Amino acid sequence: MNEKYLPSNIFEGLTSIRAVIASRESGYSSREIKEIYYDVSRLEKHKKEIAWLGRMAKKHSFDLIESDSNRIDELSLGTTHGGFVAVCGERKIPTLAKEAIKPNGFYVMLDGIEDPYNFGTALRTVYASGADGIILPKRNWMSSAGIVCRSSAGTSETAELFVSDADTAVTIFKSAGYKIICSAKENSKSMYETDLFFPVFLIIGGERRGIAHRILDSADEIVRIDYGREFNASLSAQSSAAILAFEVYRQNKR
Repeated sequence: MNEKYLPSNIFEGLTSIRAVIASRESGYSSREIKEIYYDVSRLEKHKKEIAWLGRMAKKHSFDLIESDSNRIDELSLGTTHGGFVAVCGERKIPTLAKEAIKPNGFYVMLDGIEDPYNFGTALRTVYASGADGIILPKRNWMSSAGIVCRSSAGTSETAELFVSDADTAVTIFKSAGYKIICSAKENSKSMYETDLFFPVFLIIGGERRGIAHRILDSADEIVRIDYGREFNASLSAQSSAAILAFEVYRQNKR
């Protein structure tokens, strides 16, 4: 397995570390922060940030440790840490339940994305579109939490996440009065001709496997993204997530 895809709870850079702390502050995540290392040679440049981390260390009971660039490089998978690395525990993502769903909301299920960087990018986009929560399959990339956090600009930690298989998620959202919208080409309508007003549960499958036929059969609408020219290939799952999520936002904003 490529090293960059290894399971990792190492969070690199201040953006990721702030997101982990913000998630604890908001109550979305119980992820333990064990220790945070900072490069002492950057002390002058980051005095305010280090002072803030000191206050957070007391509040959340983790160790804030002076270190050097060599030690931080050893801990890191990437090179974008900026002199800050956090060693964390696992985040327990709750199983989807009807009582956790907001009325008249917008939820997205991301299924079948086969790269943690693309997974993180999709999470960031869906979160930015205003989705109330994101449903993940039981097999997802959150074991590589540090990588996903970095590629999602921290939103993988601050977004409300749930775990479910697609069949169960469809049953739960239908019982909550949500429209089930699936992204596919076969038997589809243009997203511009589809009512995407809240409450909406949008399911986006991966490029290879797509969405299972039994899930498509249970959908209220199957939508497609119309292209600007003749084009026989599929868009990436993260591109589809971005376009469809913001179309939901556009329709409901109007």
